[in-house]
Amino acid sequence: MEMYLPILFVVSLLFSYSHGSVLDFCVADFSLPDGPAGYSCKKPAKVTVNDFVYSALGIAGDTNNLIKAKVTPAFAAQFPGVNGLGLSMARLDLAVDGVVPIHTHPGGSEILFVVEGTICAGFISSSANTVYFKTLYKGDVMVFPQGLLHFQFNSGNKPALAIVSFSSPSPGLQITDFALFANNLPSALVEKVTFLDDAQVKKLKAVLGGTG
Repeated sequence: MEMYLPILFVVSLLFSYSHGSVLDFCVADFSLPDGPAGYSCKKPAKVTVNDFVYSALGIAGDTNNLIKAKVTPAFAAQFPGVNGLGLSMARLDLAVDGVVPIHTHPGGSEILFVVEGTICAGFISSSANTVYFKTLYKGDVMVFPQGLLHFQFNSGNKPALAIVSFSSPSPGLQITDFALFANNLPSALVEKVTFLDDAQVKKLKAVLGGTG
């Protein structure tokens, strides 16, 4: 064992040195394109304190829409200071009867903290399609594992507000209903893969703005 100690010491020094050279931050440079690894870093000389401050989460979202809900993101695309840090936030406003339909975030896990109101939330496991859902009240927190289908809706009689945190600066979003019925995916194909009849598919496409 003693003969390996010098080797381990050298390796530990190299490891410490490699971590010592890591940048403090990588503020997003919006003048350059976004890529799989995120935005390129803004030159340090151009970074200001405002890159690390974001105020939009303090403003109530407009829930006058089809789903009676509004998500206000603080992702890397809106909040350059979180780029490369492995985290982000969002505000969720839900009017009475508001709903965030079944959706997934392929790029990160999510934690939801209820600030006001009552929210029913849940997710579905990918292995056994087990459903985990619960009615959440002010002060409750629920976690949604990365990539799993999940939902939230206002289950009370007054507006609800939640603050959401993600384990990625760009968690991504795909809403199942919109993916199926809000584009030009042919109705015959949708019917084939969902077991819905033609009338149901056409109705949903009409509601969500799809064609085909």
